[in-house]
Amino acid sequence: MKVLVTGGGGFLGTALVRALLARGDAVTAFDSNLGSLAAREREQPRLTLSQGDITDMANVAQVMLAARPDAVIHCAAIVGVLNSLGSPLGVIRVNVEGSLNVFEAMRLSGTRRVLHISSEETYGPFQADVIDESHPQHPVMPYGISKLTVEHLGRTYRTLHGLDVINLRTTWVFGPGLPRNRIPKNLLDAALMGVPLHLHDGADAAIDHTYVDDFVSGALGALDLASHPFDAYHIASGRSATVADLIRHIRELIPGAALTAGPGPYRFDGRMAAVRKGALSIERARKAFGYEPRFGILQALAAYIEAWRG
Repeated sequence: MKVLVTGGGGFLGTALVRALLARGDAVTAFDSNLGSLAAREREQPRLTLSQGDITDMANVAQVMLAARPDAVIHCAAIVGVLNSLGSPLGVIRVNVEGSLNVFEAMRLSGTRRVLHISSEETYGPFQADVIDESHPQHPVMPYGISKLTVEHLGRTYRTLHGLDVINLRTTWVFGPGLPRNRIPKNLLDAALMGVPLHLHDGADAAIDHTYVDDFVSGALGALDLASHPFDAYHIASGRSATVADLIRHIRELIPGAALTAGPGPYRFDGRMAAVRKGALSIERARKAFGYEPRFGILQALAAYIEAWRG
């Protein structure tokens, strides 16, 4: 299979590029910065590196027409609540306009299948501890609003142009190489370096943390399914863990870790409180293409520790 990965130099994009190459696919990695791909990967004859800007329609179309991929995995985006608050216009331009450029370039090249990496932020505050894909979508921050906008635009392109736009809603993916200072990465890194870390609040916040390897396996499962019964799926762990749970597990894995957290909701960078979250049901993805996460939260934390030490 020939696959174009937008955001191929980002955290999720790099993991997908590596997995696609490992199973024998031909991959075009498109990003403004491809420096995260190692030299051994750059030498792969099945990998094409295309440096460019997702907001430049001519650039996107040129890459799409040259690659003529069988499918696209669309990871390119400005990610995260705080980033979206810092530059809401930039988020709309990159996430929405950039996605429209991808859809248009696909229409021109004849490519039909695209996986759009969406987010649990499209839901806004969770109305239950575990939610499925039918949960109302009422995002409250520019990032979630941009992702929901792209989901709706994808449905328009499905109706008008026959594009098979599949939305993968994931949540708080972490693993080696995550560039954001966010739980559980900041807790793990502090414990591994022997540095005390106290979070002023957030101990009670329950969040579905997904290990990057599980995200990749879910995305590839969706990519390979010939015909989808739905256009949106959760790719997550299916369970939530509080910040207090994370600290307890990390102390089990790294005895002596000096980690503490105050009560209350989790705050991004200690500033803005996250909306109520919980677990994402993965039953739809399990039934449609056999998605089965391998990492519970304890196993995911242990895998991060092993990779960090290695």
